[in-house]
Amino acid sequence: MKLTDFKALTFDCYGTLIDWESGMIEALKPLTGKLCRALTHNEILEAHARHESSQQIQTPAKPYRELLGIVYRRLAEEWGVPASWSECMAYGRSVKDWPAFADSAGALQYLKRHYKLVILSNVDNESFSDSNEKLKIDFDAIYTAEDVGSYKPSSRNFEYMLAKLKTLGIEKDEILHTAESMFHDHGPANAFGLASCWIHRRHDREGFGATMVPAEMPETDFRFTSMAGLVNAHQDALRR
Repeated sequence: MKLTDFKALTFDCYGTLIDWESGMIEALKPLTGKLCRALTHNEILEAHARHESSQQIQTPAKPYRELLGIVYRRLAEEWGVPASWSECMAYGRSVKDWPAFADSAGALQYLKRHYKLVILSNVDNESFSDSNEKLKIDFDAIYTAEDVGSYKPSSRNFEYMLAKLKTLGIEKDEILHTAESMFHDHGPANAFGLASCWIHRRHDREGFGATMVPAEMPETDFRFTSMAGLVNAHQDALRR
């Protein structure tokens, strides 16, 4: 299997292209600043992952920016500190401020010359539009949790993506699913028989951060620690 075998790259966005963990830590400061004991970044992110995943199961059709407001409230309750609903909703709107990884935009601009680029993200359309401005690329297709009415790792999201890509003339064996999250992306990619590329942004940190721990570790066909690494490997493949 070679990187040049594929027609389309399907991307998770948050954690892969957008640095959602840094964005979360910054946007949660009005809450974590009230705590008597300072929490590590991993403690904050792991608590966030638990409440986010639980809420996505309970309210799969709720737009992500609204769901994040509920996550903020659950975190405040768990940590025993007050939080007004206006604070909760402000956190939900913070997605627009989450930064892109430094290599994302440049890598996407290069990859656009060789592949169709597609987003499959656990986000609402309004929030993604703000992130898309930071990524500086016109994606060939964008499929959000708001479009599907469920959140990854639900099989519905992947079924929707595969059905829509088929209408664009892209078959399953022409897709390389490219993502950081083992839980949200690589597990379902394995179940659907999709080739997958792990952008292991957290390679220098312990744990799974803002994503749940997968029941078992999925297999991946390619692994890079950055989008720049994927670009370099593609350039090497072209030279061979």
